Amino acid sequence: MLMFHRSSFVQAESVILESASKGVTAYLDAVDNLKSAEDFFTSKRIGKAGDDALKRVDELLRKAAAELENEFSRVLSECSKPVELEQLLKCLPSRSSAKDSAESQPNPGAVLSLPTLIDPRYVPRLSKLAQKSVQLGCHKQFVKIYRDTRSSTLELTLKQLGVEYVTAEEVQTAQAESRDAKITHWIRCLQIAVKLLFPSERALCDQIFEGKHAWKDHCFAAATSKSLLNLLSFGQAISKSKTSPDKVFLLLDMFDRTLELQSEVEAVFAGDECAENRKSASTLVKCLAQAAKKTLIDFKDSIVKESPKNTSTDGDVHPLTSYVGNYIKYLMDYQSSLKLIFQESSNGDGTKSGLVSEISGLIHAVETNLDVKAKQYKDHALGILFLMNNINYIVRSIRSSEAKDLVGDDWIQRRRRTVQQHATQYKRVAWGKVLDCLSAQGLTSSVGSATEGIAGSVGSIGSHSSTTSTSVIKARFKSFNKQFEEVCQTQMNWAIPDKELRDNLILAVAEVLLPAYRSFLKRFGPLVENSHHASKYMKYTPEALEQTLGNLFAKKLPQ
Repeated sequence: MLMFHRSSFVQAESVILESASKGVTAYLDAVDNLKSAEDFFTSKRIGKAGDDALKRVDELLRKAAAELENEFSRVLSECSKPVELEQLLKCLPSRSSAKDSAESQPNPGAVLSLPTLIDPRYVPRLSKLAQKSVQLGCHKQFVKIYRDTRSSTLELTLKQLGVEYVTAEEVQTAQAESRDAKITHWIRCLQIAVKLLFPSERALCDQIFEGKHAWKDHCFAAATSKSLLNLLSFGQAISKSKTSPDKVFLLLDMFDRTLELQSEVEAVFAGDECAENRKSASTLVKCLAQAAKKTLIDFKDSIVKESPKNTSTDGDVHPLTSYVGNYIKYLMDYQSSLKLIFQESSNGDGTKSGLVSEISGLIHAVETNLDVKAKQYKDHALGILFLMNNINYIVRSIRSSEAKDLVGDDWIQRRRRTVQQHATQYKRVAWGKVLDCLSAQGLTSSVGSATEGIAGSVGSIGSHSSTTSTSVIKARFKSFNKQFEEVCQTQMNWAIPDKELRDNLILAVAEVLLPAYRSFLKRFGPLVENSHHASKYMKYTPEALEQTLGNLFAKKLPQ
């Protein structure tokens, strides 16, 4: 037995003194023989010769460990090359073949094939070397070699895709167009990393460190942690950068994509060793949600504070109103995400807080600002028209979007009644003086006696009375003409962009004005029609009035 181990020891020594790259299998067999010899000389007391042999075996095993480390490092380094974008895109089917391949997006239902990170011919060799490191007690060095090599390779792959660590300051200085393009690109890179690169890295780690679960998880977590942080840094930077109302849509896009990938992140980074990686990814989701929430809250506050002096001269829909109306429409594209961000919760007073509350809050902020703006108009009627136009626009915007299901029919009906109330108030304020001219109050009620007075069939008193009545009627017609023309001249330059609302309002005015004018004309017209220059006072027929009313509010009528 002694002779056998000595012979085996001598043969192993000659192999160990050579390079492992000349023949890994033979080298590993030689290591096994040395380990066997080590066990023998350790368990047997053979004297000084045995001690000398054991000392030499230990020297050779240390050399073997160093040589295997070098071989493991050499093979892993030579085989570890950044994955080209073209190879990645072949593994990740695009949504549309018509799109440029560099901008293709992943199809959630497609079957993915993981990219090859290392030539499969060398994986068994690396695995054998890693397994042997356990026997030699140098596995920690192997883990470090793997971590450093694969980590830098993965970083290079992402760098080729355009992913590097960024700060909020760097994002803040980017132009809006550049930032938007970078976000689209980042989402694509995030999907590629989570669906392809990290799973491939996990599979490679499992193959090389087969059976060593603690090592596998540790190596994988260490090899991917820096690349993951670099990848997530852009999302973190966006969430921390200066806010603006439109930014919410970028944040929601990023939130949607990161949330969609969360289950895959949890799966690929499973295990205690990957806890920090999972935490980093979930933290980004929370940060994006908080940033989106804060953006909406800040926007609501800015609406209330918007300058009240910034009004239109014609009572048209204010840019702020149309902006918020469209803003809410676009928000509804992210309704499911917003419901997660603004999760429903009961308040102490029994009311609900959540997405409905936020949407209602945005609208209420606009309405509050509009009320202040309306008071800036010197012409009270124009201020009322301004409110009517803007509230009507809000109602139409909500009714034409999915927001109508959130706020409910009762909310819409209340706002429609508000529009109607403004229309009624407008008629009273804008046309009150015109209608007062058609009032019979203070005028001679008997047209017949006045006519007789004009003909001279009554005494001087009757004649004086009729003359007075005629002049008063003429003055009333003259006053009506003046008031009517001033109102029409002014309101021709006012705007009601909603044709249906304009037509209804003109009709409502006509339904009050025309019957009153016809009645006044029938009752008092005979006092004037036979007098000198009668057309100067009775300038309008009812039909002419109706035609003139039709020219109101036509300034910005859609063609």
